[in-house]
Amino acid sequence: GCVLVVSVIEQLAQWHNSTVKAAMERLCNYIPGKYQIICHKLCCIDREMNADVVCHSLKLCKQDPGQPLCHLYPPPKVSWFSTFFKPTDCGSFTGFSSVCAFPPLANLCEKIKYVIRNKLPFEDFDGDKFSTFPTLRGYHWRGRDCNDKNTTVYPGRRPDNWDVKSDSNCNGIWGVDPKDGIPYEEKFCKGADSQGVVLLGDSAGAHFHIPPEWMTVTQMSAKSFANLPMAFTDELDWPQFSEITGFLNSTIGGWTDSLYLRLRRRNRCNHRDLQNISQNGMLTAYLSFSLARNQLLDNPAIVIYATIGNDVCNGNRDTLAHMTTPREMLSNVVQALRYLDSRLPNGSHVILTGLVDGRFLWDNLHDRYHPLGQLNRDITYSQLYSFLDCLQVSPCSGWLTPNETLRNLTSERALQLSNVLEEIARSEKFANFDIFYMDFPLRQTAEEWHKMGGEPWQLVEPVDGFHPSQIAAALGTSITWQKALHEWPQVLGKENPFNDQIEAIFKDQGGH
Repeated sequence: GCVLVVSVIEQLAQWHNSTVKAAMERLCNYIPGKYQIICHKLCCIDREMNADVVCHSLKLCKQDPGQPLCHLYPPPKVSWFSTFFKPTDCGSFTGFSSVCAFPPLANLCEKIKYVIRNKLPFEDFDGDKFSTFPTLRGYHWRGRDCNDKNTTVYPGRRPDNWDVKSDSNCNGIWGVDPKDGIPYEEKFCKGADSQGVVLLGDSAGAHFHIPPEWMTVTQMSAKSFANLPMAFTDELDWPQFSEITGFLNSTIGGWTDSLYLRLRRRNRCNHRDLQNISQNGMLTAYLSFSLARNQLLDNPAIVIYATIGNDVCNGNRDTLAHMTTPREMLSNVVQALRYLDSRLPNGSHVILTGLVDGRFLWDNLHDRYHPLGQLNRDITYSQLYSFLDCLQVSPCSGWLTPNETLRNLTSERALQLSNVLEEIARSEKFANFDIFYMDFPLRQTAEEWHKMGGEPWQLVEPVDGFHPSQIAAALGTSITWQKALHEWPQVLGKENPFNDQIEAIFKDQGGH
């Protein structure tokens, strides 16, 4: 992180033909106020010191005995050690690492860690796992609560007495038609196969995204960082745009199309019935659930179980030894499905998604310039991957590597784990849901994008060079929907014939 920030400052100085100090001030002024204190800590950058040198001087980077010295840029001609460890007035960031030890913040830090670890909303006054606040696991992740003081009111439940007096399921449909005395919920939603959509996934499902404008100095302005607080409080994820639970118009390089939006268009009674229970770095072994579904009171749900990479992806030097084995995969997934069977209402559906073939990443990106290297044409994705691998923080040492043999072995293991999922779908039976399997639609997505005149590299997040981009997410939705429509029509339910009337009532009531 330090190397990226310092690189941006140095490039700003170059682009605006200014001093490094002026560039640093420029960047700090771009950043929203409460985050500027971290920016101003970088007080000692010198034109003669590249980003690697600066960050070692700040004591944010260290070299353990016997480990290689990690660097993104070519080492300076002078001795690395004499440069790194000469006295400076930079100080260090050690104070920031222990900020949670500060008594007034200790409880807040613990609560934030708890809700992220357990994938629960930070602000949830009635404890029903739904919130009126957007970020910190709020309604960007699950449908927005319409009464956070009543634990019996939340998205996805079957209506209480047809919602004659109030909106118990937050879908915006309640009250009685004065023309015939029939409750709107009964008239429009009875027998409509209402159901929600739930994602159990990893960072791809949570839609991890670092905006490229944060490090593209030729386009940088205060507007570039306007969404920084929201991004941080959503863990650098954008579930509101994801291919499963997206519901807002995208602002991150593509359009939003999601399984939730399509189910909602098919049946407006499904409004707000979404849950994205995903987490960065999630493996099948650690898929601790915080599903909000009552078997007796709520509607059925379509659950997408998609951990598409982390069971073969890690940053360890002996990466193969740390991959999930087929036997572990079988145990993990069956255990998770048994949990779901104890929580999901009868008539639900579960779709298991296979792992991606990540050789696509190296094949299409390794010799391209990363956003950080576009100004001076000096940093390729291959260099970035090597830097992260040296630090042992690579998102996937097995695929983001020049070692073709290792890339092939990683894909071979991914295929073995996908085969386990396919066999589970074929052989396992559960009381409250049926189960289906689909391959991750990377090949079909690339083909569709090629037909539209696109390039393969545009399907990958530009900053991390690893996750699916917004374009890939939208195209993937279309492919998943078509497969379900033709092969599993029972999953999607029937189209509600009253959607137009529901829409008209929303407009009459000033609803959204």
